Amino acid sequence: MIGKAITGKGFGGCISYCLEDKKMRRDKDQAVMQNRAEILLFNKCFGNKKELVQQFNEVRKLNPKQSRPVFHFTLSMAPGEVLSRAQLIQVVRDCSEEFGFSDNQFLAVEHKDTQHQHIHIVANRIGFTGRTNVSDSNSYKRMAQFCRKMEQKYQLQHVLSPRRFLPKAQQQLPRSDQRKEEMKARLKQILYASKTFEGFEQKAKERGIDIVKGRGIAFIDNKGVKVKGSDMGLSLQAVLKQLERNQNKINQHEIKYININQHKRGLHL
Repeated sequence: MIGKAITGKGFGGCISYCLEDKKMRRDKDQAVMQNRAEILLFNKCFGNKKELVQQFNEVRKLNPKQSRPVFHFTLSMAPGEVLSRAQLIQVVRDCSEEFGFSDNQFLAVEHKDTQHQHIHIVANRIGFTGRTNVSDSNSYKRMAQFCRKMEQKYQLQHVLSPRRFLPKAQQQLPRSDQRKEEMKARLKQILYASKTFEGFEQKAKERGIDIVKGRGIAFIDNKGVKVKGSDMGLSLQAVLKQLERNQNKINQHEIKYININQHKRGLHL
């Protein structure tokens, strides 16, 4: 079994992804797979997509200081392995106990759009008391331990890495490096096209990347993965220097443009 546990900012997008039919990339209004999501379990919530988002957000408002109230879990079986509906529901309950959200709002669905069986769980980290009572500390390690328990409980294949589900070219890259390299490429493209830090920050946000600036700089993608800028060769100092170079190039172009115009005017005098 392979598991992922990530935190996020908004329930709308996450719940929509879990419940909606799969769409084509070229035509977002055309569904390529209908009824891909089968509800497994509701916990202290119920309804359609709109109603669920509203219910989760109502509890979220009890703790407005918590910026990442969403916990999104994905649990995938190895190719060829299938658990029954009753077993999947028990896996969901076991996961809620393991991560401490059994008393919080959560919903679980099975997706049927891939060859390997997999489920999604969306949980509210904020409880009905208004406290963030679900920790996201060491979630990667805790998820790995949980998967090993489920493999033993249901006599599943022992899977240490999701690489077998990736194309061969991507299997050669470490899992963390792959996402880091993708984020780095996007950020560099944005950085070279920016004039100011504010512009860089805004363009990054439009591309799904939040910037956290303090003594240093860090980046968070739309799946909640946080990477230090220094780990990607994009330290705060490097970013500011590149923005300065961008501004100097703009100024030089402006000076050159002015000189050319002045020369042209001189020829006409």
